[in-house]
Amino acid sequence: MHLSVVLRITGVLLMLFSFTMVPPLLVSLIYDDGGRDTFLMAFALSLFTGLFSWLPVQSRKTELRTRDGFLVVVLFWVVLTLFGAIPLVLSTHIDMSFTDAVFESLSGLTTTGATVITHLDDLPKSLLYYRQQLQWLGGMGIVVLAVAVLPMLGIGGMQLYRAETPGPVKDTKLTPRIKETAKTLWIIYLTLTVSCGLSYWWAGMTLFDAICHSFSTVAIGGFSTHDQSIGYFNSASIEAITMLFMVLSGINFALHFLAWRRKSVFHYFRDPEAKLFLFLLFSTAVITCVVLKITGTYDSWTDSLRYGLFETISIATTTGYSVANFSLWPSLLPFLLIFASFAGSCAGSTGGGVKIIRILLMYKQGLREIKRLIHPNAVILIKIGSKVVPDRVIEAVWGFMGVYIALFIFLLMAVMATGIDFDTAFSAVAASINNLGPGIGAVSEHYGNINDYAKWILCFAMLLGRLEVFTLLVLFSPMFWRR
Repeated sequence: MHLSVVLRITGVLLMLFSFTMVPPLLVSLIYDDGGRDTFLMAFALSLFTGLFSWLPVQSRKTELRTRDGFLVVVLFWVVLTLFGAIPLVLSTHIDMSFTDAVFESLSGLTTTGATVITHLDDLPKSLLYYRQQLQWLGGMGIVVLAVAVLPMLGIGGMQLYRAETPGPVKDTKLTPRIKETAKTLWIIYLTLTVSCGLSYWWAGMTLFDAICHSFSTVAIGGFSTHDQSIGYFNSASIEAITMLFMVLSGINFALHFLAWRRKSVFHYFRDPEAKLFLFLLFSTAVITCVVLKITGTYDSWTDSLRYGLFETISIATTTGYSVANFSLWPSLLPFLLIFASFAGSCAGSTGGGVKIIRILLMYKQGLREIKRLIHPNAVILIKIGSKVVPDRVIEAVWGFMGVYIALFIFLLMAVMATGIDFDTAFSAVAASINNLGPGIGAVSEHYGNINDYAKWILCFAMLLGRLEVFTLLVLFSPMFWRR
């Protein structure tokens, strides 16, 4: 373990993060909303803290190891969250405790979208923009962005990429060099963001709202500049655009890369994970819309389809936007949608959940065990497309799922121990560990009314979900710290 190297890298990354305070500062100057001093102070604190962390160890050039990479990723997410909370604490336009500010910051960076803030429509533009920007940066992972520039600083990036990239297969690279991989991912991410923003603007959003919502849509985050979320606009065209980009952002970005390189979209329909992702969205949407109609929740099929389809895609992709309060729907549907969020989006996307590829591998492993009961001596391979999946990957998936479920149960009990009822606790933990956001019960609209102890537990759950459990848990292993 090279702690001096870890400190050097964290200092560099924190200095880079400080410059993310500049755009909201400019927004504050444009709208003259009184947020200038807040972001100037946040910029200075972040920059000089990073600088003073980097200066004493700037000459340490030791190669970054895998264990160092895990520590950098976790440490930076924690540090980034704390410094990301500074503008929320300093702002004179909202009265936020330290706990609430950290919760809001981490929720943004992990693209969870759970908020403790109410009356969003009355907040200054700079603060609204800042919340959206947090989600946009967290969507792809600010560490992956930094990987693109780390080689210029004499730091290898592969260890960071392995620790940061979501999904069970960490070694797959779109391009041979990690630096080029990171750049390619961000080009795709930026292209989707610009396309989404222009579409929103064309559909009738103001330029400010279009930019802000494009950030949280492509990040699959769910933060909005309005209390009513996407429902504020009451526009079928805006909802259609939102659904399209939620689905696109929930698909593995490697497929978008292939579409750009091959000038073809047919591989989307040949990819097993993408097909299962679309199938699960479609089947869940059908059930939701039919139940809404036959229970009389909405009078017409048009409304049932409109709201049912939107909420299904929003919750199942772990985005968390809303055009209706799904927690008030017939009791089957809120829990159906929350369970759909456990599957989440595809690996290599900006979405949360356990990832569709793991669901697919579990299904195939289940079928293999059934076949082995019938043919005990048969050699049965598991394939994704034409590629054989090593047994080590299958073991890792089952290990992940076992730990994921055990942690969910433990966190559920911990939240309930703070005095919160089962429905609220269940949905809050699920929404946090799946990086979803909205829940049911006391957290159906916001998380401001739950106690601080529960908020800290949910913060841990959000970080677990964002770093896919093992990246964080490995730091709690005594073996990790041994020489």
